[in-house]
Amino acid sequence: MKNYFDVLFAFSFCISFGQNGNFVDKIEVSYLKGNALPHTEDMYHLINGHPNGVMINFLKKTDGSKEWHKAYKYPDFGGYFLYQNFRSSSLGENYSVGALYNFYFLNRNLQFKLGQGIALSTNPYDKVENSKNKAFGSRIIANTNVGLSFDSQNLFKNIGFHAGILFTHYSNGRVKSPNSGINTYLLNIGLNYNLDENFVRKVDTTFEKKNYKSPIRYNFVLRTGINENPIVGSGQFPFYHIGFYADKRINRKSSLQLGTELFLTKSIEEYITYYSVAYPEEGISRNTDYKRVGVFVGHELIINRISLEAQIGYYVYQPFKKDIPIYDRVGMKYYFSDNFFGGFTIKTHLFLAEALEFGIGYRI
Repeated sequence: MKNYFDVLFAFSFCISFGQNGNFVDKIEVSYLKGNALPHTEDMYHLINGHPNGVMINFLKKTDGSKEWHKAYKYPDFGGYFLYQNFRSSSLGENYSVGALYNFYFLNRNLQFKLGQGIALSTNPYDKVENSKNKAFGSRIIANTNVGLSFDSQNLFKNIGFHAGILFTHYSNGRVKSPNSGINTYLLNIGLNYNLDENFVRKVDTTFEKKNYKSPIRYNFVLRTGINENPIVGSGQFPFYHIGFYADKRINRKSSLQLGTELFLTKSIEEYITYYSVAYPEEGISRNTDYKRVGVFVGHELIINRISLEAQIGYYVYQPFKKDIPIYDRVGMKYYFSDNFFGGFTIKTHLFLAEALEFGIGYRI
């Protein structure tokens, strides 16, 4: 019952706040409750109850003034605040902020939510005081949210209702170990309030159908950052992931990719040295090459200057085989111009993150 009143209080506060500004058209407030999804054996002891929380979204409606508004059936975009209590003394609570999109289908009755941000963990791993928390090795972590809900925009005057499911993911991308990360699936139920009673979508009568297919383009990208190998306390080292790929835009929203990349991950070099000494029976030489070469295919979902990128690859050269040979990458890309782009991605081996990558690239 206390959580129910918390949601009502937050909803009332946000309505009062939003009515004083014109940068927000709609506010959503949701109560969340569900379960964690342990994906490694050392996660089961951390799950003691049903995680719950509150999510508040501050949204701007698209009005049709730009081409991408109509192309994506007038989505909402904005920022979010997410509070999540894992009902675990080891995991504690997380507070997250970030950016999100709401996409609509089935006459705007089905809402697909996609959000990405950063979170503050109240109880990360500590060798002395919280050694059980293998999920979060640092206080600042990344947060990803994906949701699907039934949405009624105007159930009563300006008040709407939504209900569905929300998946949340937390990980620091192994910037610091340990970093098993954690996933939860949560019932998402709440209210939304439309602040702009006079909102009208514009119809672009001058719009001309355009052929977005284009010749093959070639991309060079450097992704870098720091990470730590799975051994806690082994130290953080820089990595350099150098890629070359071709992309082919096939329509307004999609571009396909095919490429190769070289991974220079210095923390793996340290991991090889550790492994050769700690496990001599494995027969791994400390001179084993730490470098890896991968080939990958990918898809880019083009929104405007922002696009969402997903890739899956295979190591064709991997002398040190402690990771599976298949890797994947998801993230966001921003085009500064037709030729230059930057991005933020997370590289994983299935559910186990290896690196948070900050990239810069050139496209010809």
